[in-house]
Amino acid sequence: MALAPVQEASPRAVKAVFLDKDGTLIENLPYNVDPGRMRFAKGAVFCLRLLHDAGYGLVVVSNQSGVARGFFPESALDAVKERLTLMCLQIGVPLLDFCFCPHHPEGIVAEYAVPCLCRKPAPGLILHAARRHGIDLASSWLIGDILDDIAAGRKAGCRTILINNGSETRWLLSGERIPDYFVADLAEAALVIVARDKDGTGHARRGAA
Repeated sequence: MALAPVQEASPRAVKAVFLDKDGTLIENLPYNVDPGRMRFAKGAVFCLRLLHDAGYGLVVVSNQSGVARGFFPESALDAVKERLTLMCLQIGVPLLDFCFCPHHPEGIVAEYAVPCLCRKPAPGLILHAARRHGIDLASSWLIGDILDDIAAGRKAGCRTILINNGSETRWLLSGERIPDYFVADLAEAALVIVARDKDGTGHARRGAA
C-alpha cells in the first residue's frame, strides 16, 4: 500500500468522508499525472466546503494502477498530491490524507504487479487511514463513481454513495456492491450526508435516487 500523508491528523477528525479521486473528486483523465490538467469535478467545491464545515475529515483513496502498468513512476504521484492539496487549500479546505494503491496483478513492473489488500474493491486504503487518524468508520462515508469504490467502503464499515456519472459500466449490483445512495454529483452527495447525520438516523435508503 502506498500512502501519501497530506497533514497531521486532527484530534477532532473522528468521522470522515473518503473520496475516490479520478471521476469523483477530479475530472476523469485516465492515467493523468500532469498537475496542470487536474480540475475539480462537478459539485466538488460545494461538497468539500460543506463536509469540512460539518466536521468531516476528508481523505482521498485512489487506485493508481498506472504505476504497475509502467505508465508513470510512483514518484509522479507526489506532484499530483501536491496539486490536489493546493486546490483544496485554495477553497479553504484541508485534506486529512491522500492514499493510493500503485498495484495491479496484471502490471508489467514486477515490484507492483502483485495482489494486494489496498486496491479497491479491497478496503485496505480506508482501513489504514482509519487506524492512522483514529477515524470512526461507522460514522464515516465513502463517495465513488464505480461499484468497486462502494465495495471497498462497505467492507470497511462505511456508508456509501455512488455518483452515477457514467463511469460504472458493468452494474454488478450484489452484496457489498450496493450503495446506500445513488446521486448525480458531489454536491448532492454532500447534501445527503449532512441531512442523514443531522436527522440522527445515520441510515440511507438502499438504492434511493
